[in-house]
Amino acid sequence: MNLKKNVQNWIIQAFSDPIVKILIKNSHLTKTQLETLLIDILSDNLAGKQLKYDEKARLRLTKAKISRGAFNRTLQQARENTTRAIYTILLLGYLGILETTQLNPYIEISNKLHEYIEAYKKMPKTGENLETHLKFMEMIREELQSAFLELTKQ
Repeated sequence: MNLKKNVQNWIIQAFSDPIVKILIKNSHLTKTQLETLLIDILSDNLAGKQLKYDEKARLRLTKAKISRGAFNRTLQQARENTTRAIYTILLLGYLGILETTQLNPYIEISNKLHEYIEAYKKMPKTGENLETHLKFMEMIREELQSAFLELTKQ
């Protein structure tokens, strides 16, 4: 499979994940910014070399042609939003706000998300344990979705 298909399939799969949908909805990144950021990272890794930005722009899911400049602007916005989110967390930690009990639900979700990621990494591709593993993954995913939805009601 070619690079474009690999990158686009990975992004489509990520965007169809219900947890990713909830996280995008409540993040400071737009779907387009996240797609652009993923393309920037994935394309170089999958290609085994650094691609030019006009090549990366052609990897977007949209049918419309995206200019190198538009791709770069969106990428810059995504990087700025990501950096600002990290600075916000650092600021809240520095001021002692992150240590309050009010953030325990977020910490619990973070730990559950880490558990989900680790389980996904260890998931067998085939074999008798695959069905058990898939059930476990679905259980964690449902717990995460419920927890995310509860937090967004506040």
